[in-house]
Amino acid sequence: MMRQDVQIWWLQSEDDFDAAEYNFKGGKFFLAAFMSQQAVEKALKALFLQEKKGVVPQSHSLVYLSNETGVPHKFTSFLRELTPKFIDTRYPDAAVDLPSRIYDQKNTEKFLVGAKEVISWVKTRLK
Repeated sequence: MMRQDVQIWWLQSEDDFDAAEYNFKGGKFFLAAFMSQQAVEKALKALFLQEKKGVVPQSHSLVYLSNETGVPHKFTSFLRELTPKFIDTRYPDAAVDLPSRIYDQKNTEKFLVGAKEVISWVKTRLK
């Protein structure tokens, strides 16, 4: 059975991914990209808690979290691309334009697909 501290991060990850899909279907692509990043970050933090049994790191770096939890290297490039979505999807001064203008169906779909793959892998590791 999953420990309580691991479970709350995992359940929030699932809810965040559901929100990513919901916003994608609703045409709010910048929110879909943001929630994809959040879903992966929380899934990796759940795995971190399980593996390290310590305090959740304050880092938003998906690459750092993946290195600390043994995520396969095939995901590293995607995680490197997804990491900044916790900033540039929300702040117009962190992006080249308004996030709502930058993200569209074509450039956001890959974030949902990749997030789903990483989250599915994490799920196989959680106990």
